[in-house]
Amino acid sequence: MTSLKHYLLNGSGHFGLYGGRYLPELLIPIMEDLEKAFYAAIDDHKFLEELENLYSNYSGRPTPLTFCENLTRKLGGAKIFLKNEGLNHTGAHKINHCLGQALLAKRLGKKRIIAETGAGQHGLASATVAAKFGMECTVYMGAKDYDRQRPNVFWMERLGAKVVAVEEGGQILRDAISAALRDLISNPLDTHYLLGTVCGPHPYPVMNTFFQKIIGIEVREQLKKQEGKLPDYLVACVGGGSNAMGLFHDFLDDPEVKMIAVEAGGKGIHSKGSRFDHAARFQEGEVGVVEGFKSYFLQDANGQIGETQSISAGLDYSGVGPQLAYLKDLGRIEAYFALDTEIMEAYQMLAEQEGIFAAMESTHALVEVIKLAPKLKKDQIIVFNCSGRGDKDLFITTQHFDKKRFNAFLQQFT
Repeated sequence: MTSLKHYLLNGSGHFGLYGGRYLPELLIPIMEDLEKAFYAAIDDHKFLEELENLYSNYSGRPTPLTFCENLTRKLGGAKIFLKNEGLNHTGAHKINHCLGQALLAKRLGKKRIIAETGAGQHGLASATVAAKFGMECTVYMGAKDYDRQRPNVFWMERLGAKVVAVEEGGQILRDAISAALRDLISNPLDTHYLLGTVCGPHPYPVMNTFFQKIIGIEVREQLKKQEGKLPDYLVACVGGGSNAMGLFHDFLDDPEVKMIAVEAGGKGIHSKGSRFDHAARFQEGEVGVVEGFKSYFLQDANGQIGETQSISAGLDYSGVGPQLAYLKDLGRIEAYFALDTEIMEAYQMLAEQEGIFAAMESTHALVEVIKLAPKLKKDQIIVFNCSGRGDKDLFITTQHFDKKRFNAFLQQFT
């Protein structure tokens, strides 16, 4: 059998029906240059040493693999382990690919970084590496996300980044990506588009998978030391899919390890024309070509991309990474969804049981863990990726748990 680990890093950028590079002619040379630089860099031991040094001495890797003893006891069944990517510098897994791409941008002689962001974690990591490497930075953010993830907007601005609230469309992640691509077309020579997930045209899915696979590599080593065995289940939330591919990749050739991707179920799996009450592409999505790649997208009857809904800005996206689409068709991963109404209960349970605040995105994975663990044997192991920490969601969680005081606080500034 062909190695899935190798296949999903292939040089063509195609994964079965999915992937590819569907772009305006002006952008093709930029992507070709980036592709050449990437494959040359990952064969260069000096590049890899510099990246490893940044991971260890700037980002703070390895991140802990924490046994959730209290949560395991409460739920019964399988042992639950949490890979705490929220303890990375900037508070999420996004710094992994941002450091890798920043090094590539430096190799290519770029002076400016642009990025899109939903939850703000990728934007924050992009602004951080731009400051670290002395580059100008512009971050595009849907106006809806700009408001609900205000803490990260504040930090990006402190780092010297220009944060642009995108007013077009649904004012979410999809619209931020479109704005960033327009910027790249206008500024092709000095600008690197630091795309923030395993979506987009080749080489982005492969490139970001390569930089994120450190998550699964560490999990394998850490769990071997702690338990002496492989996990039975890996669980990760999926928007574009960078944290999921990061967790899954190193275990793709271990068939005994089951993998679960959890999407945003929003208000329920319903649609009204071009408006969806969720962002569950594997539930109601169809194959299409959008923003430079082929994958599953939520579309209306005319093939137009739908507006999505999720309590989590980072999962509020109409498409999914092409590698994950391929793995789902292949049956290598299972896909489920978590509803907005389930998220806060899971968030509170983790906080009370383990003293960890998970990001709204990561809490989608936790919802599935809470359902799954009691069904399994006590000697089985679940690892879920806590892809980010929850302080960024202060406005969302405060409105839910302490709305009266939150509104009183806001009135001081109006």
